[in-house]
Amino acid sequence: MIGEPPLSFAELDARIRLVVKRLHSKGFRPGDRMLFSIRPCVDAVVLVLGTVAAGGTIVFVDPGVGPELFARRLELVRPTWAATETLLYLLSGPLRRYGRRLGLSLPEFGKLPVRHIHCGLRLPGTPRGSIPLRQLVGSEPGWSGPASGSTVDTPVEDPDAEALIVFTSGTTAEPKAVVHTRGSLGAGLAAMAGCTTLMPGSHLHTEQLMMGLPAVLEGARWSMPRYPRFETHIDPVGFARTLDTATHTFFTPADLAVVLDAIESGKLDAPANIEEISLGGAPVTTALLRRARAALPDTEFLAIYGMTEILPVAIISGTDKLAFEGPGDPLGPPVEGVDARIADDGELILSGPNLCHGYLGEAPLKEIATGDLARFEGDALVLMGRKKDMMIRGKTNIYPGLYEPAIAALDGVRQAIMVGIPDDVGDERIVLAVVPDPGAIDVESRLRRELPDLIDVSAVPDDIVVVDEIPVTGRTRKPDRAALRGLLEHRLG
Repeated sequence: MIGEPPLSFAELDARIRLVVKRLHSKGFRPGDRMLFSIRPCVDAVVLVLGTVAAGGTIVFVDPGVGPELFARRLELVRPTWAATETLLYLLSGPLRRYGRRLGLSLPEFGKLPVRHIHCGLRLPGTPRGSIPLRQLVGSEPGWSGPASGSTVDTPVEDPDAEALIVFTSGTTAEPKAVVHTRGSLGAGLAAMAGCTTLMPGSHLHTEQLMMGLPAVLEGARWSMPRYPRFETHIDPVGFARTLDTATHTFFTPADLAVVLDAIESGKLDAPANIEEISLGGAPVTTALLRRARAALPDTEFLAIYGMTEILPVAIISGTDKLAFEGPGDPLGPPVEGVDARIADDGELILSGPNLCHGYLGEAPLKEIATGDLARFEGDALVLMGRKKDMMIRGKTNIYPGLYEPAIAALDGVRQAIMVGIPDDVGDERIVLAVVPDPGAIDVESRLRRELPDLIDVSAVPDDIVVVDEIPVTGRTRKPDRAALRGLLEHRLG
């Protein structure tokens, strides 16, 4: 963490083992679930790893989903512990009205019927008897030293033990939670580590656990940025300004685009030492890669394809992606251990050691249907569309993922997203929303001329609308097709 003393690998190991000992001494037992609402920092990472080592399960639940959905998710998970930032206790308790003015509709954390661990200075609303995080992880003043028999309990070593629960989708009535085991998480981290150029001497700067932990496995240095006090997302340009000594980092495509805007406009100097940037959380277009190469010519880029249920699945370098000339969006070969097959209808089906155990309350998974349409070209996967984003016009099924990469690769086009606007009889009007490059002229007219020769005539959009930006959603800032659809419906009347 910027501004905090660094931990050596031996010190990190000692603190993880100390957490195991101290959690057990407080009554924590293998199988206990811990609700986790602490933004990434060194102490948070130590607690996550220590909880899993103690045989417990970390449960990630976004506190901003609203009290009703939050309560339904808690009912499904039934945690016995909660690790929470004291600011959340304050804003959901004594300063609840102020929290609402900030746009936060929070559950009252202080009244959750669990054992509490708090991160930060004890603020009003923090439950009596809550355990300070710093005492658990050994970062309180006065504690240091290697692990010893007096400070360590033996970590739990069961690859089939539940380790992580992440809610991904679903309604209030039926929330959906992905359950990973120690084995599936370990396999995913090992696969990720083997696909990057991280090594001893490398310096990765990111708050992403699924990138940071592989860096530790490879013997590299991992640093994290500080979050703004009241924010859950780090400003991309501010983050880029902290990359001075870093050799590796991670961006979502949307955040990298913001950084490139700042570099191209002269508001930000390009980071000088970055050797490799990993990109994930949303599709990586060739248009974005071309801009990134122009701004950072000495940097290689990795496009990571995966899902919450199985990560990573495939990784391709920016060089290989830009050199690809066939139809569709190249993803690269499946990572080691991942088995990929194509169903009769073209859907990509995946299995492997990094596949999650399944969904909470449901039968275990042996494989997962991705909802993506794909094909193989040699040993590499090529994405051909998305089943759930399918649009219907007349008798034609249109998969936007098949056409968006090709449109976004055109000169003057920064981003292109296709959505369907239903009519009264269930047919859809296909609308293409385009974000043009700065200075691009008459993009709409040029696309109308060029698209019939570029994509299937049956998929040519009914309307082309130039927009300033594509709405995004979630922490990974994926294109929000529902919000875009609403915006376009308003624009088109």
